[in-house]
Amino acid sequence: MREICAKIRKMRPDETELLREFLYQAIYLPEGVEPPRRSVLDLPQLRVYIDGFGARAGDCCVVAEAGTKLVGAAWSRIMEDYGHIDDHTPSLAISVLPEHRGQGIGTCLLETLLACLQESGYSQVSLSVQKDNPALHLYLREGFALLDEHGTEFLMLRSLKKGADETEEVWQ
Repeated sequence: MREICAKIRKMRPDETELLREFLYQAIYLPEGVEPPRRSVLDLPQLRVYIDGFGARAGDCCVVAEAGTKLVGAAWSRIMEDYGHIDDHTPSLAISVLPEHRGQGIGTCLLETLLACLQESGYSQVSLSVQKDNPALHLYLREGFALLDEHGTEFLMLRSLKKGADETEEVWQ
């Protein structure tokens, strides 16, 4: 792993329009699969990740800045998405631009977002990840536990309570 050449910080309100690009980059594509048209982001099941960001419960976003360019983002909100657990648990999304992957930026983004959610009083966070997505290893390394399986995806949960290692301690 190379040295991280990015500054991690909270996203500013004037930058939320960039979440559209990061959401597109977050779409996992197995090798050989053609990327979808960008209009896929207009589907309701994807718009829920970014519409009106900053105004809803659980909205928190951190970005990776390399020079003057944002190269990654990790964000959360309480929403009815693929990783939805309940109306008190934020779901997260994470994206690093392809040319900046493999440098530890995703790990730093995720750890910073988890700290932000913990500071905001959330006790757990969830996500959905495709089974063959390499990011699965990051989530397991960062303490996410497999909660359920939905076809080609895993539903994962991580406790944000200090000292809680087991998902069962927080899953209700």
